[in-house]
Amino acid sequence: MNIKLISAVSAAMCVSVARTFAFASEPADTSVRFAFITDTHLSVDSPALDDFRRCLADVNGYKELDFVIFGGDITDFGADREIQMARTMMDSLRVPYYVVQGNHDANWSESGCNTFKNVFGYERFTFKAGGWRFIGCNSGPDMRMAPGLVPRETMKWLESLEEDEKSIFINHYPMDSSVLNYFDVTKELKRLDVRFAIGGHWHRDVKKNYQGIPAVLCRSSLSAGSVPGYTVVRLEGDHISFSERRLYGDTAVEFEPWCSKTLKRVEDRVVYDEDGLPDDYPWMRYSVNARYPQAREVWKKVFDANIAAGFAVKNNVAYFPLASGLMKAVSIADGHEIWSATFPGKIYSTPAVSGNLLVFGCSDGNVYALATSDGKVRWTYKTGRSVLGSPLIMNDLVYIGGSDGAFRALNLKDGKAVWTYTGVEGHIVSTPYCDESRVVFGSWGRSLYSLDPRTGREQWVWHVKRPSRMFSPASCVPLCSSGRIFVAVPDRKVYVLDAADGKELFRVDGGRDAIGLSEDGSTVFSKVMFGRAYAFPAAVKAPADGGELTDALKSWEVRDSTGYDIAPTALVEKDGVLYIPTDKGNIVALRSSDGKFLWAHKFSSALVNPIKVLTKKGKSFILASAMDGTVSLLQILQ
Repeated sequence: MNIKLISAVSAAMCVSVARTFAFASEPADTSVRFAFITDTHLSVDSPALDDFRRCLADVNGYKELDFVIFGGDITDFGADREIQMARTMMDSLRVPYYVVQGNHDANWSESGCNTFKNVFGYERFTFKAGGWRFIGCNSGPDMRMAPGLVPRETMKWLESLEEDEKSIFINHYPMDSSVLNYFDVTKELKRLDVRFAIGGHWHRDVKKNYQGIPAVLCRSSLSAGSVPGYTVVRLEGDHISFSERRLYGDTAVEFEPWCSKTLKRVEDRVVYDEDGLPDDYPWMRYSVNARYPQAREVWKKVFDANIAAGFAVKNNVAYFPLASGLMKAVSIADGHEIWSATFPGKIYSTPAVSGNLLVFGCSDGNVYALATSDGKVRWTYKTGRSVLGSPLIMNDLVYIGGSDGAFRALNLKDGKAVWTYTGVEGHIVSTPYCDESRVVFGSWGRSLYSLDPRTGREQWVWHVKRPSRMFSPASCVPLCSSGRIFVAVPDRKVYVLDAADGKELFRVDGGRDAIGLSEDGSTVFSKVMFGRAYAFPAAVKAPADGGELTDALKSWEVRDSTGYDIAPTALVEKDGVLYIPTDKGNIVALRSSDGKFLWAHKFSSALVNPIKVLTKKGKSFILASAMDGTVSLLQILQ
């Protein structure tokens, strides 16, 4: 092997947030051998650390390796400490390395995915080796529970790449229906002459095919159920092979290749419909809109970055952020842009508006208040870390939580802190509930908090009785009615608590983050991730044993036409209609009194963010956005 790679650290050339690596000259020998290490799931004091150390030590002793690629889920929870720890350990390698994010690195990130970019210096990369171009990128979903989604910004980056080089694609996810925009990705990969794709996510060796592109998913480095190890990949001209290398104590055993293939250019032979969806698209198609004309599209715009937050609305103007760090103001009437303001960090906070001020949190660590008229900054409050939570404004106070272990009440007029509660475990990503007696919010520390809204004094803390942080009441917006707090948790249950003391009264089976309350506060709605929705009275008599509510006490339960769905977006009831936003760009409408299906409308293929149901001159509208950067105004026709 005479390939000489330039260091990924010293010779990287940054273009936007991408990194490109290149050789000083094309080598005569076109053979390449590299290690692919994926799904390491590093966390503090975890056995995964020892598995990872053993893999890195073995790589350093493997003299014929040219570089290492890490295939995502580097960390278990996307924590800043975990990412920095991973970088420190990777820096012990004697060869260059390249890293892509996985869903565990992005979905629960306390920094809003900023730390990964800051620590590694990029979110996507290209480099050349042995006559091949390697293309690696992130896959999301960023900060919201949903199927995978290659971010809009990354899709624009892929579109900017030249197409005249044979390529290998690296992504954490399989590029099939595991990724909501898989068909857009594979179409672009074929244009780029990608002849093979390599991923992880499944923790095992699997041969795949993505609409004609051959691919593999590779084993995890974890020793769970086996022994630690990784994959050795060989490229000899146009031939690629994959061998598993297992680490038994001080001994490493490399097995015969489990996948071997000669690579050729892949032609795009997929049949796409008029909306750009392929013939194998498995979910609701845009043709549903013709079948149900009750929702009519007034306008639709697609922006150049992901959107992972809802809207603030005032005087026919909608305010919303792009995840890339822009806050937008557009006309609700026709969608034209009124102003745009740029900020140093990514934005996942749904803004709130009061008077002439628009308030939101930013992952640069600040809470901002802008003038609604022109987007100019009126005040800034600096916290210790990213602010991913969304504000709620009441009585001229801004209630908002961040990633620094604190929840605050800020003076709306000047942004000064009125009080700060510092007892939060985990980071906050959702919107609080607030009334005159309490402000309630959840965190990724498995806890739900109730504070005095005037003083910040702790009233009670409720803990999910689950060992994993992933079962936290963090994404759900808490509801309050009939002296009770309602919160949905990713353990697929809705919990009902006494609003006064936080005592758990009972549970309702089914649900995952997404719940809603009727306009009059009498009914709680929820959806089940496997295609059902139900309702129950907010004041329903609690089971005597404090256990689960029986089906007989529910108001109704139906199949909701969403199919498998894990969207954390709140359900909205208005004028007798229950609106269910989904994780695949659909909005489903049910009659709220009995769950009868009314209509469905598709405006995107990605997760629907919090929607606004608006009434103007006796007409009803839905203002909706999706994670792929799509914003649409729908008119509801009765």
